[in-house]
Amino acid sequence: MQNLLVTGGAGFIGSNFVHYALANTDVSITVLDKLTYAGNMASLQGLPEERFTFVQGDICDADLVDRLVGETDVVVHYAAESHNDNSLHDPRPFLDTNIIGTYTLIEAARKHGRRFHHISTDEVYGDLELDAPERFTESTPYNPSSPYSSTKAGSDLLVRAWVRSFGLQATISNCSNNYGPYQHVEKFIPRQITNVIDGIRPKLYGAGENVRDWIHANDHSSAVLTIIERGEIGQTYLIGADGEKNNKEVVELILKHMGQPADAYDQVIDRPGHDLRYAIDSTRLRTELGWEPKFSNFEAGIEDTIAWYRENEAWWRPQKAETEAKYKVQGQ
Repeated sequence: MQNLLVTGGAGFIGSNFVHYALANTDVSITVLDKLTYAGNMASLQGLPEERFTFVQGDICDADLVDRLVGETDVVVHYAAESHNDNSLHDPRPFLDTNIIGTYTLIEAARKHGRRFHHISTDEVYGDLELDAPERFTESTPYNPSSPYSSTKAGSDLLVRAWVRSFGLQATISNCSNNYGPYQHVEKFIPRQITNVIDGIRPKLYGAGENVRDWIHANDHSSAVLTIIERGEIGQTYLIGADGEKNNKEVVELILKHMGQPADAYDQVIDRPGHDLRYAIDSTRLRTELGWEPKFSNFEAGIEDTIAWYRENEAWWRPQKAETEAKYKVQGQ
């Protein structure tokens, strides 16, 4: 593993992986990113020029993908349309990127005999009851509930089929909700943090009872590297850090650490089909591959994330006004 091709490496989770891999290994990385609204070249500043290359392009561009895959050892596929609200208002880009884009990549990986790792989400499994003891495992049936999660489920199934039918050298990981630096302000945690910085009351969907299993992006990155290095071809690994919190708890924690009253937020109309609870059982990853998360204290992770957004206003400020205007139209 000397050369990695990272798709979507200018996005939130992808850019975190690029920073982490370059800092913790001696690999060289080429990033392929379309630079949609969610991609940001500022997230890739300060990387070692002799080990990092950026290519702007679309993962649906078969000729470009074929050339780049042919020049690499491992493809790490982060690129995706990933925002549930956006998928409810315009599903088509999710089909193009998540289905056709993944197909284009795995065909190139098959042709060139390259190792392929596919990044997915726990949302493909649907949701769990709020008070249920169950957590998602690798054998949980797929039950997606939005255009976003259904297209991610479809991309997972494509990868599985290419492994079985064509011998693609691939692994899959399904991760819980990420937080940390470089996350677009349309997402839940950075939206609330940047709202408070701007003197705007945070917005909470419905009663805020929906539970997410939070993981710091650095822990996600370390898990992906572990799977690439030691994972069994054809297997799926769930990545989670036992970070279950409901949305109300998260908002109140953000307000607490930003010196505001815990109830200084507004409730807004809920998202249609809003999943109740996600929870990851990462036993296979921990026992078979020996991975452990480093950011096990969610409150400390939130403090670090708040500090990053305070210190990096120039990074998120250009996104903020347009994002809030869009949410205002939606009543959220």
